[in-house]
Amino acid sequence: MPLLAETLALGWQVLAEVPERAVVVGAVTQPWRPEVEFRGLDPDAFAAFGEPGYAKIAWTLEADPVGATTSRFRTETRVSTTDARARARFRRYWAVVSPGILLIRRESLKLVKAEAERRFRAASLEPVVR
Repeated sequence: MPLLAETLALGWQVLAEVPERAVVVGAVTQPWRPEVEFRGLDPDAFAAFGEPGYAKIAWTLEADPVGATTSRFRTETRVSTTDARARARFRRYWAVVSPGILLIRRESLKLVKAEAERRFRAASLEPVVR
């Protein structure tokens, strides 16, 4: 399953999008719990969400053209907690799991690169209609 589709299937929701260039997805969650659930909210509800005990996570995937045949892909994750107790829990959680998450992200980016290169090759083989 493509990365974005898989993320949305987990419960994340698109918060903003520039077609074919960038997407921002977000969810509120308690990642330190044994069974993590992601709750996607519409952009306004996500921005306003303040229920105690949660982390709000926004994840950006963005591709910028650098030349005729190259682009630069960037990803950024931001986390905001809704209170001091959630912040303390998230910091403990992140201290333990961040090495594994960073490894998963590195491997995921290899898949993103391979898919982008596959799409480029497929588009290059399409006949030009004049």
